[in-house]
Amino acid sequence: MRIIRALAAGAAAGAAGTTALNTLTYLDMVWRGRPASSTPEATVEKLADVTGLTIKGNEEERTNRIAGLGPLTGLAVGAGVGAVLGLAREAGCRPGLLGSSLTAAAGALIGSNGPMTVLGITDPRTWSPADWASDIIPHLAYGVVTAATLQALRPGLPRRR
Repeated sequence: MRIIRALAAGAAAGAAGTTALNTLTYLDMVWRGRPASSTPEATVEKLADVTGLTIKGNEEERTNRIAGLGPLTGLAVGAGVGAVLGLAREAGCRPGLLGSSLTAAAGALIGSNGPMTVLGITDPRTWSPADWASDIIPHLAYGVVTAATLQALRPGLPRRR
């Protein structure tokens, strides 16, 4: 039961972190007047092609499904990274708020950008400083909110050194 509780607390913390990430991303879009990224949708399309899965529907329905699946992949990564952190915390890995925040941020960066890079959707080596900032800052917020929420949800777990 402790493992399920740890997974659930981690997933909830990851969902809170994802909300922080999305909020900063949308605020950046408002501030700079930039469009939403098309990389999540491109990743869904490429994954469908690579795996041989068909996204059903006429042109409009398929486009709408892809538009919904793209952001859902980010939510899944956010909750998944949080769940793994919850499990690690239950297992005794408790590096404190800073260590947990950086671990969560790194996990989310790798979980979201890794597949896009491997699939050829993006190449971080070509990103401008503004591109890096618009990606790293929301992921750092994800990490802080995820770690703080997980710590708040599981307060009875002492920090181990």
